[in-house]
Amino acid sequence: MAGTFEFYEDASARIRFRQKAGIGQLNAASEDDTTRAAAKNGIGSVQMHAFDSALVDVVE
Repeated sequence: MAGTFEFYEDASARIRFRQKAGIGQLNAASEDDTTRAAAKNGIGSVQMHAFDSALVDVVE
C-alpha cells in the first residue's frame, strides 16, 4: 500500500499535514499553516525534494 498525506486541524485551529507510510506509521508532520493551500504547497515541496535528499548524520 502506498503512503498518504493527510490534512488535519491542530488544537489552535491551524492546518497541518502529516505523511504516513502504507502501514500507517507516521513519517513526517508539518509546521502549522493558515490555509489548506499553503499546506498543499508544503506537500508539493516535500514530494519534489524528498526523493533525492541526502542523509546527514548529526549525531556525534
